[in-house]
Amino acid sequence: MRIVIALGGNALLLRGDRPDAAVQRANVVRVATAIAPLAHDHDLVITHGNGPQVDLLAEETTADPELSAPFPLDLLTAQTQGMIGSLLARALRDALPGRRVAALVTHALVRADDPAFGRPTTPVGPAYPRQLAQAFARRRGWHIADDGRGGWRRVVPAPSPQRIVETETVEELLGSGTVVVCSGGGGVPVVAERGLLSAVEGLVDKDLAAARLAQDLKAGFLLVLTDVPNVYDHYGTHRQRPVLDATPGELRAGRYAEDSMGPKVEAAARFVEATGALAAIGALDAAYEIVHGRSGTLVRPALAAG
Repeated sequence: MRIVIALGGNALLLRGDRPDAAVQRANVVRVATAIAPLAHDHDLVITHGNGPQVDLLAEETTADPELSAPFPLDLLTAQTQGMIGSLLARALRDALPGRRVAALVTHALVRADDPAFGRPTTPVGPAYPRQLAQAFARRRGWHIADDGRGGWRRVVPAPSPQRIVETETVEELLGSGTVVVCSGGGGVPVVAERGLLSAVEGLVDKDLAAARLAQDLKAGFLLVLTDVPNVYDHYGTHRQRPVLDATPGELRAGRYAEDSMGPKVEAAARFVEATGALAAIGALDAAYEIVHGRSGTLVRPALAAG
């Protein structure tokens, strides 16, 4: 079976971790250990988040006095794809001796008229005091928003991925038995104009990009890995309850945080609706158990539910 794995941001940096290189190297060994057993019986494509890493690079490039302007987000996303891809590829090679592993910088094609470009909502970079954030906004044309914790952050559009540009290349690599690491951070967002690709300033949701890639690759399973054992409806409230088995419609009927579980739920639902295949959401360390139906939240087509 072909499985697309979407690693959450906790894959390389756990909550509270310092963003040191040594910490990320250690955490990626845990990732490889958790998912390597699946590679013995399945073709694997591994996508990953890059939130903490792109935030750190955005802060550094904004503060660098040698630069006339901060690096654009497409270059920051590409940099994090290379760094995280290298870490994952090396750890997976160690965990799968003799197996081919390739990390691929990828681009996500988006629509130039996507409504998201008129509603920037995705935070990037550090939180600033309000006056400093407003100064950056005036000087650099940023959109800023209150982060709810006393700081102000830059917010950018999150256009919906139409396809991953390198899908055919991923397909060829899978055909040669290669484990593929790609679509980091959702991919570098680009638009097609007269046959040419142009980068746009924004960030693509990594889970929705993984779902799009899984659909186009005709994967049999989308596995969304995070730091909780399963989906919880009304998470963190007195009404919290685990969701262990659901159709896309049943899953969407719940209430989830828009900046954490919400995109994962939507990605799983979209994939199942589009393909009739299975998706699941659960904890990284239980990856093998989730695929074999012994952990996590299973999302299945409506006609097959129950």
